[in-house]
Amino acid sequence: MSSVNLMAREVAAKIVFYGPGLSGKTTTLRKVYETVRPAHRGEMMSIATEGDRTLFFDFLPVKVERVGDCSVRLALYTVPGQVFYNATRKLVLQGADGVVFVADSQAEAMDANRESLANLEENLLENGIRLENFPLVMQWNKRDLDNILSVEELRRELNPRGVPDFETAAANGRGVMDALKTITRLVIKDLRAKRIVPPPRTAPAATAPAGLEAQLSQHLHQRQPPAAPPSAAPKTGATAVATTPVPRTLTAPAPPRVEPAAVPAVAVAPVTGSKLLGPTSALAPGDLFDHARAAEAAFTAGDYTTCVTACTDAVRRAMAFAGEGSLAQQAFLLHVDGSDLLRLQGLSTLPQLRVDDAAFALYVLMQVFVRLNAVGLPTAG
Repeated sequence: MSSVNLMAREVAAKIVFYGPGLSGKTTTLRKVYETVRPAHRGEMMSIATEGDRTLFFDFLPVKVERVGDCSVRLALYTVPGQVFYNATRKLVLQGADGVVFVADSQAEAMDANRESLANLEENLLENGIRLENFPLVMQWNKRDLDNILSVEELRRELNPRGVPDFETAAANGRGVMDALKTITRLVIKDLRAKRIVPPPRTAPAATAPAGLEAQLSQHLHQRQPPAAPPSAAPKTGATAVATTPVPRTLTAPAPPRVEPAAVPAVAVAPVTGSKLLGPTSALAPGDLFDHARAAEAAFTAGDYTTCVTACTDAVRRAMAFAGEGSLAQQAFLLHVDGSDLLRLQGLSTLPQLRVDDAAFALYVLMQVFVRLNAVGLPTAG
């Protein structure tokens, strides 16, 4: 399922390349990876299996339709084609927003194509999704080979619904990006119909100057000194700040940013004789609570190196709840951003760390805790 980052105004959508073994799914994905500029793609990762592999990577295209005022980030996956890897295919397909079915155009592969398409329909149905209501694009691959079926025959056998289809030759990239662009449009159309994305930000008034600096300048020129009478009774809290006369030269926007009214809300917290939980420790499972508190304490004390070290250790321990395997495999199973994990590992090698490095480490740790909670790990007992 797609996710929305409200702060970055970004929608993350998952597209899966499905099809029989050796139909060209991996070659297709690698060709997409080579086509997209390095600045707009993430790391490509692969989980190898005997005789096949699951490959996936993230990238952010430049020319992609926007949903409201959100940009769209695509996560592209392939699935292993062999029948005995159906459990892996189900896991990769979970949460998908669209599918590109990569069919082998060779005549001898027709039975495998039918079986894989039926398997796709069955696995989607287990997730409560009907294929006819799901964004789907057909990719007739290996059109550069001999002994291939005609497009009309492929459509008759595999595409009775008439979804968009494309002739492709993944080995040289022909048609691959056209198929990707079309499935992206279908996914975005589906996201709009489901109203998953947040509404656009409220547009500023037409008379308001563009840019924060210009708006502040206009505010200072239009602001008049407070007209509170000298005999007015003194007030406390936020009202006192607003009614105290301030010289023209000091009318900065700082007073409105003071929020003393929020202070009483803190006092409402239960009195337990200990400090209030920070956001990281509040999310931490019991086994990792002390690690999270140690990371937060180091951050508060300004010891950013210790904070990053504690976060890195806590992340490693948290990821282990996903089972044995490499960090990439654990991240894949928990749907944790692999690029964030790689960046966190890189921070531990730096000689000097800053406050933003420590804040990022805490962010990654919270992200891992959230994913653990979403899948019910660690289990009780």
